[in-house]
Amino acid sequence: MSTSQRLVANLFDGWFQLHRRFPSELLDDMTAAIADGEHTHLGEVRFAIESRLAPLAVWSGLDAQTRARQVFGQLGVWDTEHNCGVLLYLLMAEHRIEIVADRGIARRVKPEEWASICKGMQECFAAGQWRAGALHGITEVHTLLTKHFPSHGKARPDELPDRPVLL
Repeated sequence: MSTSQRLVANLFDGWFQLHRRFPSELLDDMTAAIADGEHTHLGEVRFAIESRLAPLAVWSGLDAQTRARQVFGQLGVWDTEHNCGVLLYLLMAEHRIEIVADRGIARRVKPEEWASICKGMQECFAAGQWRAGALHGITEVHTLLTKHFPSHGKARPDELPDRPVLL
């Protein structure tokens, strides 16, 4: 997508109707899914949804992948005991989904596995199935974290908030 196409998308695309697509009831369900899944592994999951980027940021070359890494740092997803935090980032205006994983989990999970999760979410979102797409992504991330960082039934502190962040 060219810079001018990205500018138009971030200014006018209808996908950025954040509160209509992610009402408080869905955010509650996502929060519960994140909290429940974290009992099965040692990782931490965050979900951030951004309606659009500022025109100057787009013009300056900020893309969804770079923005996801910024949000990963801003939300402290990198700062977990086992270095296994994962951020699901959605940039609605550009229809982009990015997953950023901390170094502990990134070493163990293949990029194709993250891409598969993004693809499943994208297909749901494109069909207007916002709840299914969000919960699919959360469930699949938990599956990978359980495989690579199982909790073995041990209780652990919740290091990061479970509620999705609307940016």
